[in-house]
Amino acid sequence: MSGICGLWDLRGAALPPDPLAPVMARLRRRGPDGAEVWQDGAVALGHASLVTTPEAALEQLPLRHGDTGCVITADARLDNREVLLTALGLDRAGGVIGDGALILQAYLRWGEDCVDHLLGDFAFAIRDPRRNAVFCARDHMGMRQLIYTYQPGRLFAFATDARALVTLETVPKRLNEARVLDFLDFQLEPVDDEVTFFEEVLRLPPAHCLMVDADDLRLRRTWRLEPEQPLRLSSDAEYAEAFTEVFTQAVRARLRSPETPGAMLSGGMDSGSVAAVAAGLLAEDGRGPLPTFSGTGPDVSRLETRLVAAAMGLPDIAPTAVRHDDLGALLPALRAWIDDLDDPFDGHMTMIAAVYITAARAGVKVMLDGVGGDTAFSQGNVLRHALAERRIRDIPRIARDTSLETGRRRDFWLTFAQAGWGLLVPPAIRRQRTPLTALRDRRREHRHIEQSLAAPELIAKHDLAGRRARLVAHLKAHDLDQVAHRAAGMTSPNMIVGRERYDRTAAAQGIEPRDPFCDIRLLSFILSLPETQLFREGFRKYLLRRAMAGRLPDAIRWNRFRDHHGYDFNKALFAASPDLGHAVLSCHEFTQRMVRSDVAPLLCDRDNAWNLGLWSRIVFLDVWVKMNRH
Repeated sequence: MSGICGLWDLRGAALPPDPLAPVMARLRRRGPDGAEVWQDGAVALGHASLVTTPEAALEQLPLRHGDTGCVITADARLDNREVLLTALGLDRAGGVIGDGALILQAYLRWGEDCVDHLLGDFAFAIRDPRRNAVFCARDHMGMRQLIYTYQPGRLFAFATDARALVTLETVPKRLNEARVLDFLDFQLEPVDDEVTFFEEVLRLPPAHCLMVDADDLRLRRTWRLEPEQPLRLSSDAEYAEAFTEVFTQAVRARLRSPETPGAMLSGGMDSGSVAAVAAGLLAEDGRGPLPTFSGTGPDVSRLETRLVAAAMGLPDIAPTAVRHDDLGALLPALRAWIDDLDDPFDGHMTMIAAVYITAARAGVKVMLDGVGGDTAFSQGNVLRHALAERRIRDIPRIARDTSLETGRRRDFWLTFAQAGWGLLVPPAIRRQRTPLTALRDRRREHRHIEQSLAAPELIAKHDLAGRRARLVAHLKAHDLDQVAHRAAGMTSPNMIVGRERYDRTAAAQGIEPRDPFCDIRLLSFILSLPETQLFREGFRKYLLRRAMAGRLPDAIRWNRFRDHHGYDFNKALFAASPDLGHAVLSCHEFTQRMVRSDVAPLLCDRDNAWNLGLWSRIVFLDVWVKMNRH
């Protein structure tokens, strides 16, 4: 991971000396290993380097191509370097070719279609003087970010994060009240792929590129996860072997680093699978052990605590436990992180921040995780799809699997009842909302809005009900067939905003996160699998569980239920921060206008216990507003 930025005066006026200085200062924590700026007339590009690949140590960005004058700045790790080197006819003996240089050569060969040839995590911008244009692109799954602002005929500017971008005097600094409403509602984080907390400052969506010239900005999608030929193998063992091969390839690609990478390790299947495979590969290469970092606690009666302990016994790892009951040494850094949040939504990432802080202090620059595991194995509503495809014989199996998963025998018969409704009632009737259903939905939405933290004026001004309807439309995948529905789940907006949170939280500590479950080769493979490899015998991720036999403890492999220590870390942080308490915190005037005046009753539950989940939203918003009060 590195930080990138750029500025272009579209009127053609020469920029003043060092025009990106404030942006580069903010990006320094993303890229502490060096900073460079290229400037020519009305255009400037910047790069703050975090050396996380062997080639990055020898590549200086921004990089200019002598013959064409094209210049690139890039935050990138390419996983198909050998394929690109061969396709581009580049001489490996001519010296080390960095990933930025490879992307520039791809652009010179294929133009805007260069993105179709890139595999990995990337965000980049190329100044092309031949077209008097700037071309920007972002990777398929949104592992790297690119934030931009565009004022037609006047200005185009971009940076890796929004708070860096708005340090420029020419960039609008108006807080986006609609996004504040999203935060106070909290469910609205993925309402669209572009909005930020600043008006006229936008996120380039994943799998998109843009081309801007003196007259126009054009945005287009570059990739969509599409169904491939279904995979049909003769046994579970063959499926497990094929999956292990692709999964190992995805993990190995993310081990490319000058130093030994680290890994997050919870008590679940996803991070455990990544860590187990990565540890084995590093041991084979003589680069082990794999440093792992686990958020946990002291209570062994908690299932998650016991599962984390089991995971920390994996071979070829060097485990570190980060405990929520022992944050003393981490508290100053955690408070510094809270007081300087890139985005209010990130405040709830206390456990993840504690893990990244601990890893950074251990000298780790690259951290593997398994955040995308749940969406990678997205299966959708298996009963609905079975009915749509008239697979009547599958209904008993689905009913049995559902009851095994939930542990409730009644769900076996409920599944049959739902199947009967789906088979006997015509689709036109099933799709109709009865007056009773419509009334129930309206009441539910009314209750939600009544209990919102947001001030009534804010709710009315930005139409909370309308934004919630937009969210439903944005997430909707109900009218797709089963495979297309799974593809939509793998790339869901919820997944994207989650990855962006991890990116910002890691960047604050100078760490690059890498997720093998976001490898599009792996996603394409999983999408080709039959449904029975995803959900069987009451177990989701059935194939992953089988593939990890002998690598993960059975207590983890066959566990259906998950606990989580994240809330414990939030509680510990607030308990150790009296100045964030309700009776002490003095909210900024802006926060007071955004939050309803009669909020106090909402902050206590029926037992008069303090609702930290709601109060912490107010705190995180207020801290962020104070930091950005300009």
